[in-house]
Amino acid sequence: MLNETPLCRLIHSQAEHYGDRVAMMYRDYDLGKWCDISWNEFSRKVRLVSNALIEIGVEVQEKVAVFSQNKPECMFCDYGAYGVRAVTIPFYATSSEQQVRYMVSDANVRFIFVGEQFQYDTALRVMQIEPHVKQLIIFDPKVKKNPQDQTSIYFDEFLRLGEEHPHQEEVEKRSDELQPDDLANILYTSGTTGLSKGVMQTHRQYAAAFRGHRDVLPLTEKDVIMCFLPFTHIFERAWSYYCICKGCTLAVNLRPQDVLQSMLEVHPTCMAAVPRFWEKVYAGVQEKIQNSSAVQRTLMLDALRVGKEYNVRYRMRQQEPPLGLKLKYKFYEKTVIALLLKNLGLERQNFFPTAGAAVPVEVEEFVHAAGIGMIVGYGLTESTATVSCDHVDEPITLGSVGRLLPGVQVKIGENSEILLKGDTITKGYFRKAEVTANVIDDEGWFHTGDAGYMKDGELFLTDRIKDLFKTSNGKYIAPQMIETKLVVDRYIDQAVLIADQHKFVSALIIPDYAILEQWARDHKIAFKDRAELCQHPEVVKFVMYRIETLQQELAHYEQVKRITLLPEPFSLEKGELTNTLKVKRPVVYENYKKEIEKMYEE
Repeated sequence: MLNETPLCRLIHSQAEHYGDRVAMMYRDYDLGKWCDISWNEFSRKVRLVSNALIEIGVEVQEKVAVFSQNKPECMFCDYGAYGVRAVTIPFYATSSEQQVRYMVSDANVRFIFVGEQFQYDTALRVMQIEPHVKQLIIFDPKVKKNPQDQTSIYFDEFLRLGEEHPHQEEVEKRSDELQPDDLANILYTSGTTGLSKGVMQTHRQYAAAFRGHRDVLPLTEKDVIMCFLPFTHIFERAWSYYCICKGCTLAVNLRPQDVLQSMLEVHPTCMAAVPRFWEKVYAGVQEKIQNSSAVQRTLMLDALRVGKEYNVRYRMRQQEPPLGLKLKYKFYEKTVIALLLKNLGLERQNFFPTAGAAVPVEVEEFVHAAGIGMIVGYGLTESTATVSCDHVDEPITLGSVGRLLPGVQVKIGENSEILLKGDTITKGYFRKAEVTANVIDDEGWFHTGDAGYMKDGELFLTDRIKDLFKTSNGKYIAPQMIETKLVVDRYIDQAVLIADQHKFVSALIIPDYAILEQWARDHKIAFKDRAELCQHPEVVKFVMYRIETLQQELAHYEQVKRITLLPEPFSLEKGELTNTLKVKRPVVYENYKKEIEKMYEE
């Protein structure tokens, strides 16, 4: 059941109920194994953090930063801070010195918890520039401190400041005085344009979000949750908090690149993921089918065909499948589909929330056909994640982003813009009254900037309003919709459309280099490096042919006419990606100005 105890006391309440049951687990890379943390231990660490925060002088509603990849310590700090009415500000583990300095300055941060060497080194440079930063607290004991650094301490040293609970009376007093509209977090959006904005998250917002999900998601205390998206992101953050309220076990994945291995080791029942994860799974299965023997290929294709008929045509529509189809599916469920799930570590699956971008229909169809319980949703940082999601006990339509979360109000405004109201919606951006006034109107509606419509109780997205391109011929293009179609192809890793004020649509393509290189070798195409591969006329012609197949149903003016294959991926270092790996179009357009101009030469 849902524990509705406020965040300041939630972990202690769960510990009283669950005791020595496993609350979290993490992989110890030195020992080469997963280690358990009980609810009692979780509670003990949180209480130490609360006392230590008061010991170092953290005040009510003071902002404390957590600059780390996913670690159990992130949770200890969050809940320890809530216990003393402090505010945590999570930074993405990959944040640059410039980004960290901006956030630290904007929120007047005095204390920063850092994860590993990169975060320590970055935060130390910021500390030397920003005199109000008083101390760094280091999670990883293997971090080498700068010899001139006389103020930073390791997390174990910090926890010792809370031993004997010297300030427990003050902790209890602050917890008693916590107000629903107290700030819990400030979440800085990584922003595809301009400076990031600090979205204010209150305790009221989290409580409303938890209540809204209670009757929608079939989650129980028996579920094991793989956490691999950054805790910094509202999706993973709010989802993980909700799982804690339900008494689930969190498996905290430290390194995102290890998630597939972690899944095989932990066998999670649930995991929040972005569509790109499932696109990679889809591409991997397609590749396996392609390289299988004729008999295996026939079996796998038929299993997916039957799975699509059973799950997509009938089960997702809340209809009973015919007996013959049911028997066929049960056979494949115990053989081909069971093997597929086992190879992914998902044989104990319950369901998998998916959001953060549009899910290609082909990918969503495949995931359901393979018997994987994907729950597609839509939300923003400003809405404490979920606005809508698939409800498992109601009909689900491919391409929708589900039904509204109880408590969330939606209105479709001008230009089909989705407007929001409710207790989960932010009251605004930290220290940015003017920006807040631009997105929250006089009637209290939050303007999302997303276009969409409601049909039969489900919400459908069309595009980001500000991202619409207008060609020189006056036609409007929705780039994200087209890009989503293209990246389904196993030879295409990323695609960025160009169309605004141009006479036709073109695209910059990041291919899947390994697969494309193999195709070139199979077709006796010689190349000395990726640059030569991406410029080879036969290779470009091949990728263009695949794109033409994908875009047949698009209007003529929406179709990509020319492409450039890029020899290296977009990167955070060059400023082309946000911390959540969304493309910063203006930066990409500037960095590849010559390549773009060449595509429009007569």
